[in-house]
Amino acid sequence: MATTIQGIEGAKALAGQDWGTSGWVEVTQEQVNTFADATGDHQWIHVDVEKAKTGPFGGPIAHGFLTLSLIPVLFHDVVHVEGISMAVNYGLNKVRFPAPVPVGAKLRAHIKNLSVEDVQGGVQVINQITIELEGQAKPVCVAEFISRYFA
Repeated sequence: MATTIQGIEGAKALAGQDWGTSGWVEVTQEQVNTFADATGDHQWIHVDVEKAKTGPFGGPIAHGFLTLSLIPVLFHDVVHVEGISMAVNYGLNKVRFPAPVPVGAKLRAHIKNLSVEDVQGGVQVINQITIELEGQAKPVCVAEFISRYFA
């Protein structure tokens, strides 16, 4: 179920609350390869499928930063912000990758708001994004995602 935020006041009204959980998104080898090309990170644990089968994870795994880069698609599956002129990604606080993401795995994000604070022209919103792997209790990424919404 999506959370709809109605403008700046709507964000303030949802401060400190659980904003919801996204649907599942599969991580494919094609995504991993494309990400490797974009970033120049062609480490064999990501892109050499045959060698990765004999490696420590039993197959190729997604880059941690690829997992992190899925936050926008996962976030927008959960949260719809209306009644603002602009939203910007302001950055990240603490980011951790507690577990690997095997290629072919399905991920989803749980979003919990940590704070909504006034800034010039709008609000700064900090959400804890916990990315979960289907069938596993340990998260694969936990990040504090900072956005700014402007009136």
